[in-house]
Amino acid sequence: MEPKHSAETLEHIEKQSELLTESYRAMSHELHKLRVEEEMLMRKLYETMSSEGLLKKNKGNGSSQEIMKHFDESIDKFRGT
Repeated sequence: MEPKHSAETLEHIEKQSELLTESYRAMSHELHKLRVEEEMLMRKLYETMSSEGLLKKNKGNGSSQEIMKHFDESIDKFRGT
């Protein structure tokens, strides 16, 4: 390969690398925003279901894993699955 073509190829690869890095950052940022939004919506759903009496009352405080398992089961019932 001629040096001229090597330089053009390298320039093209560097530009592609920059574009891919920028795309990765943008997608990572969007994914983070979606995860935060999902968490907020799940908390709101839990509050709503709790206020409507759709969740069984826990005896005692229970561990966070037990509470989340119970919440997941309640969500499945709510969805009809």
